[in-house]
Amino acid sequence: MKPNVGFIGLGLMGEPMARNLLRAGFPLTVWNRTRSKADALVRDGAKLAPSPEDAAAQADVLITIVSDPPALEEVLFGADNKGPGALSKLRSGSTLIDSSTVSPGLARQVAAACAKRGISFLDAPVTGGTWGAEKGELVFMVGGKAETLERMTPVLEAMGKKRFLLGENGAGQTVKLAMNLLLALEVDALAEAMALVASSGLPAEKLIEVMQSSMGRAPLFDVKAPLMLKGEFPASFPLRLMLKDLTLALELARENDTTLPAAKAAWTTYSKINDDSKDDPDFAAVTRFWKKAIYGSAPRA
Repeated sequence: MKPNVGFIGLGLMGEPMARNLLRAGFPLTVWNRTRSKADALVRDGAKLAPSPEDAAAQADVLITIVSDPPALEEVLFGADNKGPGALSKLRSGSTLIDSSTVSPGLARQVAAACAKRGISFLDAPVTGGTWGAEKGELVFMVGGKAETLERMTPVLEAMGKKRFLLGENGAGQTVKLAMNLLLALEVDALAEAMALVASSGLPAEKLIEVMQSSMGRAPLFDVKAPLMLKGEFPASFPLRLMLKDLTLALELARENDTTLPAAKAAWTTYSKINDDSKDDPDFAAVTRFWKKAIYGSAPRA
């Protein structure tokens, strides 16, 4: 018999993840701050919880994937950490899986709170983009106990193709922040290189063609380069969230007394584009920093 799953957070990643659980036959109860985002799942058989606490109350497994650390704290511990929060309603013997991207310190704080209540916990952020979420091909970066991951494998397999146990609680978040730092730097560097080529009078497409045929090839560019060339940035991974993750990575570096000069420079560039954007673009919109060089007076349609 499949466990009852509670699912909190139905954004770009959460909704397709929850849908794949439903398709795999898991009894599913969902909650989202914007209720309308749950409508399609409810029509297809999910139950709608009126609050995070209700989503947790009947769950054998509770999965959270929300936007940032304050959102996770509010969902789990209540407004201003004053309760009640979803964690207060989870039963002893249940499991919490957090797939948000937050700080390793917060992951360890959640783990400690779970341990006091007899609840197993995995910090299990994901990579793979919305297309990976839709196809059930996400990669989970996991911090926690091996036995907990083994028990949760059928649940995670419904949403992803690979799972890496990286260490104790907090390890999943550490590797996720490092992963997103790499992704941010890759796209930022590509935009810079495109600007160099375009400002020299050559089509930026030529750079992509050569790059993707070289030892420097990056599968990420198969997805992001077409957006960057067209100047169209529908959000698969919103820039505001990438900026949040760069901020978390720099905070972790300060805690570890580690210097990240490239990350600091990228943060400045992403921050400017985020401040200047009137839409909610994908993080590939960092290309707008070099708009004049790449596109001329305006992005090409």
